[in-house]
Amino acid sequence: MRSMNKSFWQNIKKPFFCSAPMYGVSDEAFRRMLLKYGRPDVFFTEMVSADGLVYMAERAGIDSKQAGVFLETLRFVPEERPIAVQIFGSRPENFYKSALLLRQMGFDGIDINAGCPDKNIEKQGAGASLIKNPGLVKEIIVAVKEGVADSGVSLKTRIGYNANKTEEWVGYLLEQDLDALIIHGRARSQGFGGTADWSAIKKAVELRDRISPRTIIVGNGGIADMKDAKNKFEESGVDGAMVGRALIGNPWFFSDEEKERKDKKIKAILEHLAIFEENFKIKNFDDIKKHLAAYTSGFDGAKELRMELMESKSVEEARKAVAEFGSKS
Repeated sequence: MRSMNKSFWQNIKKPFFCSAPMYGVSDEAFRRMLLKYGRPDVFFTEMVSADGLVYMAERAGIDSKQAGVFLETLRFVPEERPIAVQIFGSRPENFYKSALLLRQMGFDGIDINAGCPDKNIEKQGAGASLIKNPGLVKEIIVAVKEGVADSGVSLKTRIGYNANKTEEWVGYLLEQDLDALIIHGRARSQGFGGTADWSAIKKAVELRDRISPRTIIVGNGGIADMKDAKNKFEESGVDGAMVGRALIGNPWFFSDEEKERKDKKIKAILEHLAIFEENFKIKNFDDIKKHLAAYTSGFDGAKELRMELMESKSVEEARKAVAEFGSKS
């Protein structure tokens, strides 16, 4: 694979869409489904650990299974370009080493996770906990820039930790000369509850115009469908939007195709299973179940099929459940 491009963010036609770096969701099978039915302008892989990447690189011969999991997670095809990878952690030196490795793997961009509210990630001083440690965030940004020669560096965060601190926090980040800043319109304390505050994201755009005009602003949080996304573009003035949970079980999100037909969803389940079976030798089968659950809604018998799929333990058993459902329909 080729080395990282010089800031691909500057070349994207606006407004644009990104798929979110959802752990256990944004794997290659998920992205292949989006490629087939309606791709975003920018793909993100699942988020990965900077510490884990360094461990893999330095000790792959000792822990080949872990190395295999990382390699499956980070595999992509040329058709997915531009594609970025999000990394989390709290050690600047490991962000630097990870950036070097990911550059060699050919990713178009690296994103720093400074917004994930998962407690296990926060215990590491990573994710949203970084909002409380601006000095460390600055060190991490510098480390990633050094690793990728100042190209394709973005950061995803929230508008604050316990409250909306857009002016202070986003203003600080804009002073770091990032290529792109991805802002989830909730504070860490909200988790994924409540309503994403797109007026705060609009404020971030205004700050960008004053502090760092070259930085691309991407809004995130609570986007339900394309109509909703377009409304949020207009109200906030963002350059792009990142869509996450609304894509699960809905590879048609970015297209104009009618989505609720039963035959369309059954076909998608079988296609998703086939891609998963072909590409993943180590990944746990349970990881695909969140997708299967999302597909099985909005049609007669969906609940019954969903229950069967959730009880399945392999691709073969899941296919059998779909076949039996079809014979009864």
